[in-house]
Amino acid sequence: MAKDKVSMNHSMSSSVHVQSLKAKKKNNRWIWYVFLLPSFLGILLFMVYPIVESFRLSFYQSNGTIENFIGLKNFQQVLTSTSFWNSVWNTFYIAFFQIIITIPLGFIFASLINSVKFGQNLLKTVYFLPHVTSIVAAAMIFQFVLHPDLGVANYALEALGLPASSWFSDPATSKWGVILLAIWHWIGFVIIICLANLQAISPEMYEASRIDGANKFQQWLFITLPNMSGTFAFLLITGWIGGLQRFNEVYVLGGPSGSPARSIQTMGAFIYERGFTGFEFGIASAATYIMFIIILVFTFINLKVSKMKL
Repeated sequence: MAKDKVSMNHSMSSSVHVQSLKAKKKNNRWIWYVFLLPSFLGILLFMVYPIVESFRLSFYQSNGTIENFIGLKNFQQVLTSTSFWNSVWNTFYIAFFQIIITIPLGFIFASLINSVKFGQNLLKTVYFLPHVTSIVAAAMIFQFVLHPDLGVANYALEALGLPASSWFSDPATSKWGVILLAIWHWIGFVIIICLANLQAISPEMYEASRIDGANKFQQWLFITLPNMSGTFAFLLITGWIGGLQRFNEVYVLGGPSGSPARSIQTMGAFIYERGFTGFEFGIASAATYIMFIIILVFTFINLKVSKMKL
């Protein structure tokens, strides 16, 4: 009996102890929300509030202090603006040539690096360095490299017997100056992504095809390319999203108006010019949401073309 009472008291005390621990944990659970509070407040302040406020401003004529509700007139003004559609054309033009040049070129470089037995890490580092370089610093460097009189690019062209170019001084060539900068800055990322996928392809597939009599070109055509389709789709989508949001480099090279003659003004630069130079915050907000819809629709089309599921 005495032993039974002792065991019963022990079990009761254990049960009480467990319940007290659970109650203590339950009471201390709010502490975790305190740790999450700074991040939550940061998201509300720097992400949610600007999105909501920008949407509200898109229906107002506003200079930052005086507001007047005008409904959809801001959207109408943006959609009928020649400058806006010129910025859309510039954005798509630069992004298109950046993508169709950089992805194939990056894949070729990745294939060559993958075939090297020694020094792969060094080559990956060298090629990836431009991507981690500040785009503002890179744009300032390219201003010198592509300078019409002092730039090393024109010296190289003349040494090859080719005519020199005015680059950023001529509207006919300024877009290609931005494209060259974009290729130089993005190609390292493409190389690293392609190289990671190339190294993930099973060597047994190549060995089996070699036994069946496939040559190097056939292996590349029927094994490498099909296995790279997902990577190409990823690079295509991320390239378009990044390209359609282009702002920093064109602002450094041509200012908010995209000089010369608005030839390199992108949608982002148009929004900045109307909002922070012209103090037309309603029009800038409306243009922001139009740009968002354009990016959303274009991303959806890319996903469908790439046969990827949303």
